[in-house]
Amino acid sequence: MTVHFIGAGPGAADLITLRGRDLIAACPVCLYAGSLVPEAILTHCPDGARIVNSAPLDLDQIIAECVAADAAGLDVARLHSGDLSVWSAMGEQISRLKAAGIEFSVTPGVPAFAAAAATLGAELTLPGVAQSVVLTRTSGRASAMPEGETLANFARTGATLAVHLSIHRLDAVVAELVPDYGGGCPVAVVFRASWPDERVIRGTLATIEAAMDAGINRTALILVGPALGGETDVRSALYSTEYDRRFRPQSAQSPFSSLENDK
Repeated sequence: MTVHFIGAGPGAADLITLRGRDLIAACPVCLYAGSLVPEAILTHCPDGARIVNSAPLDLDQIIAECVAADAAGLDVARLHSGDLSVWSAMGEQISRLKAAGIEFSVTPGVPAFAAAAATLGAELTLPGVAQSVVLTRTSGRASAMPEGETLANFARTGATLAVHLSIHRLDAVVAELVPDYGGGCPVAVVFRASWPDERVIRGTLATIEAAMDAGINRTALILVGPALGGETDVRSALYSTEYDRRFRPQSAQSPFSSLENDK
């Protein structure tokens, strides 16, 4: 018996990996985070599967479901939103499963920041502007931020920030970022990226608060950084004709070179 932790993606039911879909279809038990995982993904569950919404359960109750499935020899699909590598509480569940001698596996999923960037049609790293993306959040009831992990510290690097779980504190986010990024720095708030009711609000650090809809107070990602402007005079060397790389040496002829010479 195995508990399969599966990243169910950011919201759209078809943004789940083929591996994740196939594991769900093979598991007689499914525990899913109902507050964020769309019910449409549950259509992959086999007929007669035990399907449990874990949103109202505490850790002991979740592990009890896994222990019961283990006793019955039934594999479990454990669905979390986005990808499991950040803010999933997977680690504490795995610790308990190890103590109980229960096998587990991990299947990654599409993270929310990637879905938000796709919605914006944006590359979060631009040559000469930003080459790093910082996934971060502000302190909340569930988890406090370590002392050195402040938005101001990250802002000093000039990186693109993907600020999760913080839309309810947008005013504090703006106040902390303006001194280093400046009021003109581009901002995009993506509400429920990839869901049918997805919304995008664009602005700058100086204007984003006034542009916000009061109804957006959760499930939104804040993207901040100069790279969101999408403009740079510097181009990547990757596709430069002067960049010698293994798959495209400088000496290689363009397939259109002979046609160009005939003109």
